[in-house]
Amino acid sequence: MKITREVKTGILVLAGIALFIFGFNYLKGRNLFEPTDVFYTEFDYNALDKSSAVTVNGNNVGKIEDISYNYETGKTRVAFTVSEKLKFSKSSKIKMYETGFMGGNALAILISHEGEQAKPGDLLESEVEFGLITNLSKNFSGVTDNLDSALKSTDSLMLSVNRLVNDNSEAGLKRTIEELNYTLKSFKTTSNSVNSVISNNDKNITAILEKFKTISSDIAVLTTDLKNANVGATVETLNSTIEKLNSVLATIEKGDGTLGKLLKDDSLYNNLEGATKEMEALLLDIKLHPKRYFRILSKKEIPYTEPTTN
Repeated sequence: MKITREVKTGILVLAGIALFIFGFNYLKGRNLFEPTDVFYTEFDYNALDKSSAVTVNGNNVGKIEDISYNYETGKTRVAFTVSEKLKFSKSSKIKMYETGFMGGNALAILISHEGEQAKPGDLLESEVEFGLITNLSKNFSGVTDNLDSALKSTDSLMLSVNRLVNDNSEAGLKRTIEELNYTLKSFKTTSNSVNSVISNNDKNITAILEKFKTISSDIAVLTTDLKNANVGATVETLNSTIEKLNSVLATIEKGDGTLGKLLKDDSLYNNLEGATKEMEALLLDIKLHPKRYFRILSKKEIPYTEPTTN
């Protein structure tokens, strides 16, 4: 069968279109021959574009397919694709992070395998990791406010100092010298008072220091004794004893051993109750027919009869 020129031309055009589509998607990092799954996530704002990467531990594993505004939630919905070979659970998170100092964001899948496995079309929880530039821009306003407040305080202080220095009048100088003399006299009086207190209580201060030295020595000895004491061995012995006691109590609780059977087995109680009843009947019979048990009172044998109860 001879193929016409028109058919050849159509085949070439279709092959060219297919090759163009494949090449275009290949340049975008999308492999048409590899099956992919679509997942969704939402952010409070949009800082992504369709060329943003989807990564796992820094490795590119997918692409953003669509970015749209969700009118119901008021958030930005992002649809992205990953290879169907990538498996993770619904508890995994999608993190948006800055890729460099010059801006640009990408998505990272924080994989978790706890819980139910995620299926195509699931909406995954998201979070945002702010980069260095964003943090600096947020904190810069606070830094400038604090700096402005410090500069205003410094300016007020300098104005006060200038007013004090510029008072060159005789009255201002006299007032300054009088205040300085008054301050020095007050300091001298206080110093004399302190010296007097120290002199009058010199013996007491010495005694206090000696007692403090003795107490420090006693504490050091006590610390050494505690250090030398085999506290660890004592604790281990106590733990071993407690474990053995727990084992004995567990054995008793299970009903094993003599003590366990005494506590758990009802037959002993039933036997004791029956023996008690028989003992009561015997004592009652002895009380009613003493001659039956003491032959010295009667030579005739008296048969046993059940006591009647009224």
